[in-house]
Amino acid sequence: MDRLRLFPLNTVLFPGASLNLHVFEPRYKQMISECLEGGEAFGVCLIRDGDEAGDPEVMPYEIGTTAEIGDVTPLENGRYYISTTGRKRFRVERVVAREPFLTVEVAYLPEEPLEDGTAIDGLVREIRAVFRDYLRLLVEFSGMHADIDLPEDPVDASFLIGDALQVADSMKQRLLELSSTEQRLTVELGFLRRLLPQLRSLLERKRESPQQPAAAAPGGTFRATQEKFFGKHFSLN
Repeated sequence: MDRLRLFPLNTVLFPGASLNLHVFEPRYKQMISECLEGGEAFGVCLIRDGDEAGDPEVMPYEIGTTAEIGDVTPLENGRYYISTTGRKRFRVERVVAREPFLTVEVAYLPEEPLEDGTAIDGLVREIRAVFRDYLRLLVEFSGMHADIDLPEDPVDASFLIGDALQVADSMKQRLLELSSTEQRLTVELGFLRRLLPQLRSLLERKRESPQQPAAAAPGGTFRATQEKFFGKHFSLN
């Protein structure tokens, strides 16, 4: 088993997805400094219980993703802006330490092999069309630009869709924990089919009352503010 420095956050990081952070809390400034010095990734887990900042007893979910540090902008007082890319899913097996930050032993989680290529190909074709409609409606509803092409690889496609879906973090966590690509795509297709009519209804109401403030997209918190300042993209590198 490997040891990872852990950064519990109110977000779910998928393999291939980007996560941009402003690191300002002393413990995490130290953590990122150590990662940079050793050229190491850190782990990101969704918070199950507790606060994102200033909570030494925060409890994360067991399944998370390693975050590989890319661009780094040092700031005053040891703060950082960093951009990271999700790489490998892991399960927390044991908490090694809580001070100065969470350090855990982890086991990396392999993706189950694809057994029926024909079935997966059909599922990807179906979800590709539904996902395209979802993005088109979401762009019109939110006014935000979204230029996302699904990768050909089904595993990468399943993680991209999980990252892009505007659903509650608990639902994203459920998707991250699935070890079967076919199962993940099937659940995501179900989400999309339920979200599309809700989004169409909200969009119709918005068209009828254009002066009303925009509501959140259906399914969970819409992270427009975070993405406005930090940006978000999906990487296959």
